[in-house]
Amino acid sequence: MKHFVYILTFLIGTLGFAQNEALFEQANKLYNDGDFEQSISKYEAILEAGEHSAAVYFNLGNAHYKLNHIAPSIYYYEKALKLAPNDQEIKNNIAFARNMTIDAIDKAPELGFSKFTKKITNWLTFDTWAVVSVVFMLLFVVLYLLFYFTYESAKKRMAFVAAMSFFILACSAVALAFANYNLVKNDHPAIVFAKESQVKSEPNLRSTESFKLHEGTKVHIIDTVNNWKKIKLADGKTGWIPKDAIKAI
Repeated sequence: MKHFVYILTFLIGTLGFAQNEALFEQANKLYNDGDFEQSISKYEAILEAGEHSAAVYFNLGNAHYKLNHIAPSIYYYEKALKLAPNDQEIKNNIAFARNMTIDAIDKAPELGFSKFTKKITNWLTFDTWAVVSVVFMLLFVVLYLLFYFTYESAKKRMAFVAAMSFFILACSAVALAFANYNLVKNDHPAIVFAKESQVKSEPNLRSTESFKLHEGTKVHIIDTVNNWKKIKLADGKTGWIPKDAIKAI
């Protein structure tokens, strides 16, 4: 009975994958034909089926960009970038999309060491850093065994130095994996979808206006009170915005 369940699950998964592939090809054809609205419907159907990939999000961003939908294009580019952080094509397209936004927000400067550490941490994803650490640890084990069973002093010394080097690299990769995990866990980005929204000093309509934001601007959610989200901008400004004015990435 268990084998039958496994086979059935496999067949359903295979069928779902084939359907999503067919939808993806249809969406791409519609996009290439200039029917961006219909291509968006097809890409969204793939997402509704539970298939999430950088390619689908990237193409969704492209379709919305063609229709001058500022907020959705940036939103989907951001989601694609989360899955493929080193993809240069996504970075280029999101830069074009950001040029359509109204709000000019200067990024708060980062200290040299902090900037370098963050760049290295975000160079790979948490899962990739974990894989790298396992590979380095395996190399450490192999070289340590070579050191243990080698009797020639020169080779023994080289194997020991190499083994210790890979051990240090493995520990560093583990540390970077957890650092990346914490960065992602504590990072709650969102995109402003409202054409224009007042950002308040407190989470209520009676409070004073701190500043205004427009569609496509990226913010970071740092707190929630009822129907309000406390946000932080890249320049360090904070305030409260209605939760329906933004969409979390």
